[in-house]
Amino acid sequence: MTRVILAEDDPAIAEPLARALGREGYDVQVHDHGQGAIDAAGQADLVVLDLGLPDMDGLDVARALRNQGLTVPILVLTARADEVDLVVGLDAGADDYVTKPFRLAELLARVRALLRRTHGEPADEDELHAQNIRIDVAAHRAFQDDRELHLTAKEFELLRVLVAAAGTVVSRDSLMREVWGADPNGSTKTLDMHVSWLRRKLGDDANAPRYISTVRGMGFRFESPGS
Repeated sequence: MTRVILAEDDPAIAEPLARALGREGYDVQVHDHGQGAIDAAGQADLVVLDLGLPDMDGLDVARALRNQGLTVPILVLTARADEVDLVVGLDAGADDYVTKPFRLAELLARVRALLRRTHGEPADEDELHAQNIRIDVAAHRAFQDDRELHLTAKEFELLRVLVAAAGTVVSRDSLMREVWGADPNGSTKTLDMHVSWLRRKLGDDANAPRYISTVRGMGFRFESPGS
């Protein structure tokens, strides 16, 4: 069973998040102090790490894990939306971040993505499906019905993230982080251009979208039946 360490001292966040991770089939250990997370991380497959722990800064926890030679993926939870803090967090050894307040579906998608990258994804996630779109993750190929879509690397990653979270809104910040990483040259203009190109290849109409809807002030949603 996949073991997840959740380092979060706010019960209002830790308890529902631990339940949600448990429903996903993960073995979850909750620690409300950084040292406890450090001590337990050696047997973990993933660490979900709040930056605002009472005994030490979450960035110091991340550095301590990396200094021990641990390669366990670290997903940071932070209320610090400042870009400098986020870049520093990644430099400290974090693999990804989610800003508070976060959508639970989005956070769980990030957890799955990190585990997929580092440990290989479960068989049922080798392919992603939404409507008539099929993504072969391992082969890095995407299909619309039986027609293969000829996508750039960024277009493929953008489609993958949106389809993985089909029916829910994925924020602009999340898409920028997931698709473009910590690239300081990335901008929401870049995201908008890639969404436009992706829509064109899907034959989608931004004014009457079948696939990718713009949710003003939030981000984008890949439509699925019932969404």
